[in-house]
Amino acid sequence: MAENKEAEMLKEKLFHKKENGWNTVKNKEDIFRYAKGYIEFMNAAKTEREIVKQSKKMAEDRGFKDIKEFETLKPGDKVYHINRDKSMYLAIIGKEEIEKGVNIVGAHADSPRLDLKPNPLYEDGEFAYLKTHYYGGIKKYQWTTIPLSIHGVIVKTNGEKIEVNIGEEESDPIFTITDLLPHLAQDQMEKKLKNGIDGEDLNLLIGSIPYAENVPEAVKLNVLNLLNQKYGITEIDLLSSELELVPAMKARSMGLDESMVVAYGQDDKICVYTELTALLDIKETPNRTAVCIISDKEEIGSMGNTGMESHVFDTFMSEILNKLGVNKPNLLEKVFCNSKMLSADVDAGFDPIYASVSERNNASYLGRGIGLNKYTGARGKSGASDANAEFVAEIRKIFEENDIRYQISELGKVDVGGGGTIAYILANKGMDVIDCGVPVLSMHAPYEVTSKFDLYEAYRGYSAFWKN
Repeated sequence: MAENKEAEMLKEKLFHKKENGWNTVKNKEDIFRYAKGYIEFMNAAKTEREIVKQSKKMAEDRGFKDIKEFETLKPGDKVYHINRDKSMYLAIIGKEEIEKGVNIVGAHADSPRLDLKPNPLYEDGEFAYLKTHYYGGIKKYQWTTIPLSIHGVIVKTNGEKIEVNIGEEESDPIFTITDLLPHLAQDQMEKKLKNGIDGEDLNLLIGSIPYAENVPEAVKLNVLNLLNQKYGITEIDLLSSELELVPAMKARSMGLDESMVVAYGQDDKICVYTELTALLDIKETPNRTAVCIISDKEEIGSMGNTGMESHVFDTFMSEILNKLGVNKPNLLEKVFCNSKMLSADVDAGFDPIYASVSERNNASYLGRGIGLNKYTGARGKSGASDANAEFVAEIRKIFEENDIRYQISELGKVDVGGGGTIAYILANKGMDVIDCGVPVLSMHAPYEVTSKFDLYEAYRGYSAFWKN
């Protein structure tokens, strides 16, 4: 008995305890209250443009101003820059000399979806359709027979920009992509799952009433007439539009215990919300300048002038140096080399139904807190940003001193697949970076699942990192 007791005491001292975070919660009210705000945010902003618009409003309500409004900057100033309405950078100027580096948390606002093709509208079989081109990594079959809404902008040659949002209000019509009935789908069901639905067949059904009898393409004409009446556009104006199809389902609490959130686009909007609210809730001037990144195009490689690969973020940081009156040759590079970053992106949560793709000892579990990925990449860590042990220990220290529940994991078994984030882009600038986000079930599906506990721990973790 004495030996058993000694062994138990030794296990308590030496083993890494991995436990459900809900067991440590004395009062769930703070978690549920925070999750309510998150759900409201998700229902108000489903695309990157809407995320930036909503984030700007929230930031300005907390005293942030466009950096263009400042001639000079000083500690405590709160600034932001919006890049083409699709990415955003925010900062609170800290007390320390900025040459010593800044603390960055960066997430991305884009999510897998269906975009309309440049020439989308056509008629076939007395139905009007919109042609789509999928964006990011999706399982195509998941996007059929679900309610879809249309979001985005149409820009006319005279500069007029028309915002479109159809399908979110109860009074709005919704849209869908049809699929074969099982009775006639024998050939389709013999195909591999990834080929069951072809990308060219992801066509949105939008109308069936003809404008008049004996008129060619009368259903298409009727749809264009409706669009013209509502938005004042003609078919050619669709050439200069960015219209996205996203699930019309609402973000909601999930489970009889309401412990989870189900919503479209939680990859990576859950990290956008947690980092943004953590920044906005900073009450005292931080020691190191706190920087928040809301990037675009991560799901397709972070390319383009709104993606993290562009130099717009560097320009924002250079503008801060200019307005602090400290800029000099190579200073930006020094700042980056002395900076630290949490790449706020989601992780694949362990799903017991599909346990074979995960290595249980190195998987992220819903309800165990924020997830850290020392590296991502594929197979032999290809394309990974591999965080140094010293930086991992530094983040562990911050989280443990602030009682932040966290877990360190990998993205599935070694040879099963892999993925990446914006971490390597910032690491290439010389800063210490680690991926740090919320575990998700059904990632990249139209409806994703997260734990409210992990949501709240992400908020607390990002707050502690900035306040350190």
